[in-house]
Amino acid sequence: MKRRSGAGGPNVKSRRRKSATLKRSSASNATRNRGASIAGHETVVARLTQERDEALLREAANSEILSLISKSPGDLELVFKTILENATRICNANFGTLFRFDGENFHPVAQFNTPAALLEAFTRRGPFKPTPGILLDHVMRTKQLAHSADSAAEPVAGLAQKLGGARSLVCVPMLKNRVLVGAITIYRQEVRPFTDKHIALVENFAAQAVIAIENARLLSELRQRTADLSGALEQQTATSEVLKVISSSPGDLEPVFHAMLENATRLCEAKFGTMFRFDGRFFHLAAQFGIPSELAEHQRGRGPYQPPAGSLLDRVMRTKEVSHTADFDGADFVPGASARLGGARSLVCVPMLKDDVLIGTLSIYRQEVRPFADKQIELVSNFAAQAVIAIENARLLNELRQRTTDLSVSLEQQTATSEVLKVISSARGELNAVFEAILSNATRICEATYGNLLLRENGAFRRAAQCNAPQELIDEFERNPVFVPLPNNPLDRVLKTKETVHTVDAQADEPGASCRCSHSAQRSHAQS
Repeated sequence: MKRRSGAGGPNVKSRRRKSATLKRSSASNATRNRGASIAGHETVVARLTQERDEALLREAANSEILSLISKSPGDLELVFKTILENATRICNANFGTLFRFDGENFHPVAQFNTPAALLEAFTRRGPFKPTPGILLDHVMRTKQLAHSADSAAEPVAGLAQKLGGARSLVCVPMLKNRVLVGAITIYRQEVRPFTDKHIALVENFAAQAVIAIENARLLSELRQRTADLSGALEQQTATSEVLKVISSSPGDLEPVFHAMLENATRLCEAKFGTMFRFDGRFFHLAAQFGIPSELAEHQRGRGPYQPPAGSLLDRVMRTKEVSHTADFDGADFVPGASARLGGARSLVCVPMLKDDVLIGTLSIYRQEVRPFADKQIELVSNFAAQAVIAIENARLLNELRQRTTDLSVSLEQQTATSEVLKVISSARGELNAVFEAILSNATRICEATYGNLLLRENGAFRRAAQCNAPQELIDEFERNPVFVPLPNNPLDRVLKTKETVHTVDAQADEPGASCRCSHSAQRSHAQS
C-alpha cells in the first residue's frame, strides 16, 4: 500500500511561494492606497476650507457694504472707500482706485493703499480723459472689463505702472442701464493674474457701487423735494402773513412794508434789508430790517436822496431790472453806504414796478460772499410785487375814503342847508333864529369848538349869534356889545380885503380883536 507523501511535490511548493508573494504585494499596495487617500482628503479639506473662508469674507464684506448703504445712503465717500478696500483685500491685490465717470472725464473718488507717488499724481491731475490704449480707455470705449496679466507687456504704460509698480490688474466698469458711471481698478505689484472668481467678486462690488450711487441720487432728490416743499410752505406762510397785515391795515403801509422786508430777509438767509419808495426823482426810506446801527442812523438822517451815478440803486433806477451782486468788493459800480457802513458783500436789489414805472426798491444783503440763488431772487421779486399791490390798494382805499368823506360832507351840507332854509321859511323875519341855525350847522360840520356870527353896523361889529362860546367870551360881549377890531386882527383883515381869512394858530398871530377886549377875549374873537 502506497503512502501519500505529507510534504507534497515541487509544484505544490511553487504555488505556496507565489501565494505568499501576492499577499505581501497586496498588503503594500493597500498601505500605499491608504496614504494617497488620506492626502487627497486633506487637499479637498484644505480647498473647501479656503473656499469657505473666502465665502465668509465675501459675505462679511457684502454685509458691511449693504449696512453702510442703508445707514448712510448719502455718504458715498465712505461707501466707495469700503467697497474698494474689501475688493482689494479679498482679491489679494496691493492697491486700488475707484473712479466716477461724468460722460467725458474720470474722477478718482476713492483710493486704497495707493503708493504715495501715484496718489500725488492723481491729486494733481484731477478729472482726466484716459490715455488711448490703457485699460481704463478700453473700459470707457467698450463698457466691458479689462484684465491684464502683466502690464509690462501692454503697448501703453499707465500711471499705475509707472508710479505704482503695477503688473497684474483688472478694471471693471460700473454700469447703470448700460451707461458707464464709473470703474473699479485693483492692482498687484507682481505678475499674478486674477482668477475668474476674483473678477466676479470685483464685478459684484461694482454693482453695489452703482446701487449706492442710485440710492444717493434718490435720497438727494427726496431731500430737494422736501426742501422745496418746506420752502414753498414757508413762502406761503410768509405771503399769508403779509396778506393778513395788508387786510388788517389796508391804509397803513408801514407795517406791511416791515412784514414784507422781514420775511424776504429771513427766508433768503440774508443779514439785513431796506425798502425805498421812489417819487420819480428822490428815494424815500420806507422800511428797515436788521440794519447795523451806524447804517440805520445814516439812512434815517439822510432823508430823501438821489443815488450817486454808478451806484447800485442808480443802476436799478435806470434799467428797472433786478441787480444781483455776488461780492460788493469786486463789483463794477460805486459801493454805497450799505457796503461802507453795513459791511454788505452779497446783495440783491429788486425794483418795484407799476405799469413799468419805478415806484420803489427792495434790497437784501449778506455780510459774507454768498450769492443768492435764483429761487431766492424770485422770492424777493414776489415780495416786491406784493408791495406794489399794497401801495395800489392803499391809494384806492384813500381815494375811496376821500370820496366817502366828500359825500358825507356834501350830505351834511345839504342837510344843514335844508335845515337853515326850513328855519328861514318858518322864522318869518326872525333873523336871530336863522343866524343861530346857520352858525350851529357851520360849527358842527367844520368840527369847530365854538363860533360867533358878527354883523357890521356903522363901522363897528356886533354879535348876532353864538354857538358853544366860552362863558368868558359871552360875558365880554355882554359888556361890550359893539366893538371895532384892532389893526391886523383877522377881523380887521376881512374888513379891509373882503376875503376869507384862515388863521392856523391864533396865538401865533398878531393879537387884537377889539380895542376894549382882554387878551383872552382877543384870542376868542380872533378864532371867531
